[in-house]
Amino acid sequence: MTHMALRRSNLNAFRFLAGLIILIVLFSSFYQISPEEMGVILRFGKFVRTTDPGLHLKLPGIEQLIKVPVQRQLKMEFGFRTEMPGIRTEYRVTPETQREARMLTGDLNVADVEWIVQYKIKDAYNYLFKLRDAESTFHYMNEAIVRKIVG
Repeated sequence: MTHMALRRSNLNAFRFLAGLIILIVLFSSFYQISPEEMGVILRFGKFVRTTDPGLHLKLPGIEQLIKVPVQRQLKMEFGFRTEMPGIRTEYRVTPETQREARMLTGDLNVADVEWIVQYKIKDAYNYLFKLRDAESTFHYMNEAIVRKIVG
């Protein structure tokens, strides 16, 4: 190989690599939020803005996206866990779920109480940043309320 041919192949390799990097940056800049979600953008880990459903642009490598389902109705099960929903729904009971369901009533009887709580996330910012581990907090809060009512 001559010196010019070697130089030309290095230039082609550089162009290919530069084009590949530009494509990766371009494709990682766009994101889409579904109709039932809200996007929360963090810049270097700090809250910057929320985005509504649709196609949006973010700074790749600098901004991070967290999707929060604000229009979807979520559920939390106590005393059992659903394995496979359907016509014949299959449930799973573990020692932990049995502990959730077993309660002592006011007249000193033991009751196995199973329940489901349905909820929606109203504010994505509060859900993510105003509570530490929001799902666990919500779980323990619901368990305490039902135990108080049954007791």
